[in-house]
Amino acid sequence: MVTLGFLIALEIAARRYGLPGPMTTQAQEVIVAPQSGFLLYASMALMMVVLTWRERFIAVGTAIGIDVIILLVRWATDTRVTHGHPFGNGALWVILGCGIIAVTRRTGQERILLLKGVGLGLLLVTGRKTGDTWLLITSKTRPAVLDQYVATADHALGNPSWLVGRMVQATGPVGDRFLDSVYTQLAVAAVVVALYQLRNVAADRRFPGHHLVRTFLVIGLLGPGIYVLFPVVGPIFAYGADGGHWAVSNLWPNTTPQIMAPHHMSFDEITPRNCMPSLHTAWATCIFIHSRKGPRTLQYAGAFWLLATLCATLGFGYHYGADIIAGVVFTLTIEAGLRTFDRGWDRAGVKLVAYGVGVFTALLLSYRFLSMQMAHHPWVFGPLLLLAMASVIHGYVRTTEQWEPKTAPVRQPEPLPEPV
Repeated sequence: MVTLGFLIALEIAARRYGLPGPMTTQAQEVIVAPQSGFLLYASMALMMVVLTWRERFIAVGTAIGIDVIILLVRWATDTRVTHGHPFGNGALWVILGCGIIAVTRRTGQERILLLKGVGLGLLLVTGRKTGDTWLLITSKTRPAVLDQYVATADHALGNPSWLVGRMVQATGPVGDRFLDSVYTQLAVAAVVVALYQLRNVAADRRFPGHHLVRTFLVIGLLGPGIYVLFPVVGPIFAYGADGGHWAVSNLWPNTTPQIMAPHHMSFDEITPRNCMPSLHTAWATCIFIHSRKGPRTLQYAGAFWLLATLCATLGFGYHYGADIIAGVVFTLTIEAGLRTFDRGWDRAGVKLVAYGVGVFTALLLSYRFLSMQMAHHPWVFGPLLLLAMASVIHGYVRTTEQWEPKTAPVRQPEPLPEPV
């Protein structure tokens, strides 16, 4: 009910600005070309963790068949797909169909389990739609941005967006396309890790207490609220060609901005204020954390996705280095909060969550009110920023290791006395 109320409120807010809300855009994708067909099929894969193998084959075949029919209808009516993907509707139809089957054909625990699977798949899609609506709202409600403050503070870190931006440019179109594919398919990577965590749901007939999807959704729910409080558009818009006449000047990534007294700057009503914190970094960090208990291949994939996402967020000029640090702290705090909630709010977990909130708040306040001091004393504030992030990482690792079940050593039987 809380989620439904939130979606209704967001729908109303979007309508006030003449925009379709998340519920409207999701309903449209039953017929119109979806924004991301890969995401819909990934969502269907999440839903299928509650199905048997036979039911999974039927679901996949049905989804592909529906997509083929829709493609043939569009071809016959000469309907061109100008926006979105030509496939994916079938996956959404299958998810909704399983929901109908759960209500009409299942009872008891079987109905609850299937509805949980359907809800899990729909939540991933709805989370994406909610995020898109939030971004539109930030561009309409926050006419002034704080990029100059963050860019000034970023001198303490050596302006990593400018450095990585030049490195990505040097790789040419190959590196650009590769990093773009990593950046845009982050949700699909998350589903791969989630599928491993939820692989035994159909056999156990229950979901594990904590898994990646929970953290993913909470990050997407809370992150846009920070965007409203701390609106930032990113280097490629505030200091690059993509900002047009709204940009300070066309500096990114070839010319590092000079240290000058920062101030609020007006920006257009189109560009999302979605930099602080970097949610792509937050989600990639979440993937990395949850891949640690998987097989070695999954661990390597999680580490690769985190590294590639960091290169993309900085190298494309979407984020400052300060955003990255805030994103890591943001994720670890949410992850610690969810795990502490499952444990009944024990003292160690509460202390970790409180410390993470304190560090995150201190980061935002320092970016806003100490940016000049940070820029003029990089050898002091740069290590302090990294140390603050490292302290949260250390606290998280130490606390979660204490939560792991201890395996007692097998007691060796005492040797029998030798006969006299």
